[in-house]
Amino acid sequence: MLLSVIIPVYNEELTIGDIIDRVKKSVQQTGLKSEIIVVDDRSYDRSLEVAKKHGVKIYTLKEHLGKGYALRAGFAKGKGDIIVTIDSDGSHRPEELPEILEPILQDQADLVIGSRYQNHKHVAARWLNAFGVQIFNYFIQMLTGVAITDSQSGYRAMKREVLKSQKPKSGGYEIESEMLVKTAKKKFRITEVPISFEQRTYGRSGVDPLIDGFKIIISIVSAYVRS
Repeated sequence: MLLSVIIPVYNEELTIGDIIDRVKKSVQQTGLKSEIIVVDDRSYDRSLEVAKKHGVKIYTLKEHLGKGYALRAGFAKGKGDIIVTIDSDGSHRPEELPEILEPILQDQADLVIGSRYQNHKHVAARWLNAFGVQIFNYFIQMLTGVAITDSQSGYRAMKREVLKSQKPKSGGYEIESEMLVKTAKKKFRITEVPISFEQRTYGRSGVDPLIDGFKIIISIVSAYVRS
Protein backbone atom coordinates (compact mmCIF):
# COMPACT_ATOMS: atom_id res chain seq x y z
CA MET A 1 0.00 0.00 0.00
CA LEU A 2 1.36 3.40 -1.02
CA LEU A 3 0.60 6.64 0.81
CA SER A 4 0.77 9.97 -1.04
CA VAL A 5 1.03 13.09 1.13
CA ILE A 6 0.28 16.26 -0.83
CA ILE A 7 1.39 19.60 0.58
CA PRO A 8 0.30 22.73 -1.33
CA VAL A 9 2.50 25.72 -0.56
CA TYR A 10 2.37 29.42 -1.29
CA ASN A 11 4.84 31.73 0.45
CA GLU A 12 5.48 29.55 3.51
CA GLU A 13 9.28 29.62 3.66
CA LEU A 14 9.20 29.86 7.45
CA THR A 15 7.23 26.63 7.93
CA ILE A 16 7.49 24.35 4.89
CA GLY A 17 10.83 22.78 5.81
CA ASP A 18 9.67 21.92 9.32
CA ILE A 19 6.38 20.52 8.03
CA ILE A 20 8.16 18.26 5.52
CA ASP A 21 10.53 16.88 8.17
CA ARG A 22 7.69 16.20 10.60
CA VAL A 23 5.56 14.57 7.89
CA LYS A 24 8.48 12.25 7.08
CA LYS A 25 8.77 11.15 10.70
CA SER A 26 5.04 10.60 11.04
CA VAL A 27 4.87 8.58 7.83
CA GLN A 28 7.72 6.38 9.03
CA GLN A 29 5.71 5.59 12.15
CA THR A 30 2.88 4.18 10.02
CA GLY A 31 5.18 1.66 8.32
CA LEU A 32 3.60 2.45 4.94
CA LYS A 33 5.47 3.07 1.73
CA SER A 34 5.09 6.72 0.91
CA GLU A 35 5.73 9.67 -1.34
CA ILE A 36 5.63 13.29 -0.23
CA ILE A 37 4.61 15.74 -2.93
CA VAL A 38 5.04 19.48 -2.48
CA VAL A 39 3.17 21.61 -5.02
CA ASP A 40 4.43 25.18 -5.12
CA ASP A 41 1.78 27.65 -6.23
CA ARG A 42 4.41 29.95 -7.70
CA SER A 43 5.65 31.37 -4.37
CA TYR A 44 7.62 34.60 -4.56
CA ASP A 45 9.51 33.92 -1.33
CA ARG A 46 12.00 31.08 -0.68
CA SER A 47 9.43 28.33 -0.17
CA LEU A 48 10.54 26.44 -3.26
CA GLU A 49 14.25 26.66 -2.40
CA VAL A 50 13.60 25.45 1.14
CA ALA A 51 11.45 22.53 -0.02
CA LYS A 52 14.09 21.40 -2.50
CA LYS A 53 16.54 20.82 0.34
CA HIS A 54 14.31 18.23 2.00
CA GLY A 55 14.34 15.39 -0.50
CA VAL A 56 10.71 15.25 -1.61
CA LYS A 57 8.93 15.38 -4.95
CA ILE A 58 8.33 18.96 -6.00
CA TYR A 59 6.12 20.41 -8.69
CA THR A 60 5.74 24.09 -9.51
CA LEU A 61 2.71 25.66 -11.14
CA LYS A 62 3.47 27.87 -14.13
CA GLU A 63 1.70 30.77 -12.44
CA HIS A 64 -0.02 31.53 -9.13
CA LEU A 65 -3.43 29.90 -9.49
CA GLY A 66 -4.70 28.98 -6.01
CA LYS A 67 -4.89 26.15 -3.51
CA GLY A 68 -7.41 24.19 -5.54
CA TYR A 69 -5.16 24.13 -8.58
CA ALA A 70 -2.18 23.12 -6.45
CA LEU A 71 -4.08 20.23 -4.89
CA ARG A 72 -5.39 19.09 -8.25
CA ALA A 73 -1.84 19.06 -9.61
CA GLY A 74 -0.79 16.98 -6.63
CA PHE A 75 -3.68 14.57 -7.15
CA ALA A 76 -2.63 14.12 -10.77
CA LYS A 77 0.95 13.29 -9.77
CA GLY A 78 0.24 11.15 -6.70
CA LYS A 79 0.22 7.38 -7.12
CA GLY A 80 -0.93 6.42 -3.64
CA ASP A 81 -3.69 4.05 -2.63
CA ILE A 82 -4.36 6.56 0.15
CA ILE A 83 -4.02 10.30 -0.42
CA VAL A 84 -3.43 12.74 2.42
CA THR A 85 -3.57 16.53 2.21
CA ILE A 86 -2.08 18.81 4.85
CA ASP A 87 -1.55 22.57 4.96
CA SER A 88 1.96 24.02 4.88
CA ASP A 89 1.51 26.98 7.25
CA GLY A 90 2.06 25.00 10.44
CA SER A 91 -1.55 25.04 11.59
CA HIS A 92 -1.82 21.25 11.32
CA ARG A 93 0.26 18.79 13.32
CA PRO A 94 1.90 16.12 11.14
CA GLU A 95 2.24 14.05 14.33
CA GLU A 96 -1.52 13.44 14.18
CA LEU A 97 -1.23 11.71 10.79
CA PRO A 98 -1.65 8.19 12.31
CA GLU A 99 -5.01 9.25 13.79
CA ILE A 100 -6.12 10.64 10.43
CA LEU A 101 -5.20 7.37 8.73
CA GLU A 102 -6.58 4.91 11.27
CA PRO A 103 -10.24 4.82 10.12
CA ILE A 104 -9.12 4.11 6.56
CA LEU A 105 -6.56 1.49 7.56
CA GLN A 106 -9.25 -0.17 9.68
CA ASP A 107 -11.63 0.01 6.68
CA GLN A 108 -14.11 2.08 8.66
CA ALA A 109 -14.11 5.09 6.31
CA ASP A 110 -13.31 6.17 2.77
CA LEU A 111 -12.72 9.85 3.58
CA VAL A 112 -11.40 11.11 6.90
CA ILE A 113 -11.51 14.79 7.83
CA GLY A 114 -9.41 16.22 10.63
CA SER A 115 -11.85 18.36 12.61
CA ARG A 116 -10.80 21.40 14.62
CA TYR A 117 -14.16 21.53 16.36
CA GLN A 118 -14.89 17.92 17.30
CA ASN A 119 -12.76 17.65 20.39
CA HIS A 120 -11.64 18.93 23.76
CA LYS A 121 -8.31 20.17 22.41
CA HIS A 122 -7.38 23.83 22.24
CA VAL A 123 -8.55 25.45 19.01
CA ALA A 124 -7.05 28.82 18.13
CA ALA A 125 -9.23 29.86 15.19
CA ARG A 126 -10.59 33.30 14.39
CA TRP A 127 -14.25 33.65 15.32
CA LEU A 128 -15.20 34.78 11.82
CA ASN A 129 -13.64 31.65 10.32
CA ALA A 130 -15.42 29.45 12.85
CA PHE A 131 -18.77 31.16 12.15
CA GLY A 132 -18.30 30.74 8.40
CA VAL A 133 -17.51 27.04 8.81
CA GLN A 134 -20.76 26.54 10.71
CA ILE A 135 -22.70 28.07 7.82
CA PHE A 136 -20.96 25.85 5.26
CA ASN A 137 -21.53 22.79 7.45
CA TYR A 138 -25.23 23.62 7.56
CA PHE A 139 -25.53 23.93 3.78
CA ILE A 140 -23.71 20.64 3.23
CA GLN A 141 -25.88 18.79 5.74
CA MET A 142 -29.04 20.31 4.30
CA LEU A 143 -28.14 19.11 0.79
CA THR A 144 -26.46 15.78 1.46
CA GLY A 145 -27.72 14.72 4.88
CA VAL A 146 -24.13 14.31 6.07
CA ALA A 147 -23.34 16.11 9.34
CA ILE A 148 -19.78 17.46 9.45
CA THR A 149 -18.26 19.73 12.09
CA ASP A 150 -15.35 21.02 9.98
CA SER A 151 -16.14 20.95 6.29
CA GLN A 152 -13.30 23.36 5.48
CA SER A 153 -10.45 21.42 7.06
CA GLY A 154 -7.51 20.87 4.73
CA TYR A 155 -6.17 17.97 6.80
CA ARG A 156 -7.68 14.89 5.18
CA ALA A 157 -7.08 11.33 4.05
CA MET A 158 -9.01 9.51 1.35
CA LYS A 159 -8.93 6.26 -0.53
CA ARG A 160 -7.97 6.47 -4.18
CA GLU A 161 -11.48 5.31 -5.14
CA VAL A 162 -12.84 8.52 -3.67
CA LEU A 163 -10.52 10.65 -5.76
CA LYS A 164 -11.20 8.62 -8.92
CA SER A 165 -14.94 9.10 -8.50
CA GLN A 166 -14.76 12.83 -9.07
CA LYS A 167 -13.01 15.45 -11.12
CA PRO A 168 -12.47 18.51 -8.91
CA LYS A 169 -12.84 21.80 -10.73
CA SER A 170 -12.23 24.34 -7.97
CA GLY A 171 -9.24 26.63 -8.19
CA GLY A 172 -9.24 28.07 -4.67
CA TYR A 173 -10.10 27.24 -1.08
CA GLU A 174 -13.54 26.01 -2.09
CA ILE A 175 -12.03 22.71 -3.26
CA GLU A 176 -12.56 21.14 0.18
CA SER A 177 -16.32 21.79 0.02
CA GLU A 178 -16.62 20.63 -3.57
CA MET A 179 -14.88 17.33 -2.90
CA LEU A 180 -16.80 16.72 0.32
CA VAL A 181 -20.18 17.19 -1.35
CA LYS A 182 -19.24 14.96 -4.27
CA THR A 183 -17.96 12.30 -1.90
CA ALA A 184 -21.19 12.41 0.12
CA LYS A 185 -23.34 12.16 -3.01
CA LYS A 186 -21.42 9.05 -4.09
CA LYS A 187 -22.33 7.47 -0.73
CA PHE A 188 -18.74 6.98 0.40
CA ARG A 189 -18.21 6.60 4.13
CA ILE A 190 -17.13 9.90 5.71
CA THR A 191 -15.88 10.34 9.24
CA GLU A 192 -14.04 12.94 11.28
CA VAL A 193 -11.28 12.65 13.84
CA PRO A 194 -10.29 15.40 16.29
CA ILE A 195 -7.14 17.36 15.50
CA SER A 196 -5.20 20.20 17.06
CA PHE A 197 -5.11 23.53 15.26
CA GLU A 198 -3.10 26.69 15.69
CA GLN A 199 -3.90 29.82 13.70
CA ARG A 200 -0.83 31.11 11.92
CA THR A 201 1.15 33.57 14.05
CA TYR A 202 3.14 35.08 11.19
CA GLY A 203 2.67 35.57 7.51
CA ARG A 204 -0.66 36.40 5.95
CA SER A 205 -3.56 34.12 5.17
CA GLY A 206 -4.76 34.29 1.58
CA VAL A 207 -8.37 33.69 2.59
CA ASP A 208 -10.80 36.56 2.03
CA PRO A 209 -13.84 35.82 4.27
CA LEU A 210 -16.32 37.49 1.91
CA ILE A 211 -15.01 36.57 -1.52
CA ASP A 212 -13.87 33.05 -0.63
CA GLY A 213 -16.96 32.51 1.52
CA PHE A 214 -19.17 33.28 -1.47
CA LYS A 215 -17.13 30.93 -3.67
CA ILE A 216 -17.50 28.16 -1.09
CA ILE A 217 -21.30 28.53 -1.00
CA ILE A 218 -21.41 28.44 -4.81
CA SER A 219 -19.14 25.39 -4.91
CA ILE A 220 -21.33 23.50 -2.42
CA VAL A 221 -24.48 24.07 -4.47
CA SER A 222 -22.73 23.48 -7.79
CA ALA A 223 -21.10 20.23 -6.65
CA TYR A 224 -24.45 18.94 -5.41
CA VAL A 225 -26.35 19.83 -8.59
CA ARG A 226 -23.73 18.67 -11.09
CA SER A 227 -22.29 15.54 -9.46
